[in-house]
Amino acid sequence: MAAPSGDKLGDAAGKAGHPPVAARSVVMSGNRLDSRELFATEREIIIAHGEENYRLRLTSQNKLILTK
Repeated sequence: MAAPSGDKLGDAAGKAGHPPVAARSVVMSGNRLDSRELFATEREIIIAHGEENYRLRLTSQNKLILTK
């Protein structure tokens, strides 16, 4: 099953001061996502949760950091 990133991701990126990016899909296995798909082209993604935006970053030590 694929989960489209949709227009809301573009809106969230635009609000965070970054230009909107083309929509893409990631493959889900049940409720699991492979982080390699999320970070295939960037080392940071914006997650829109309600009215808030969160940044999920991949560090140089291959760890994840989520910030508001």
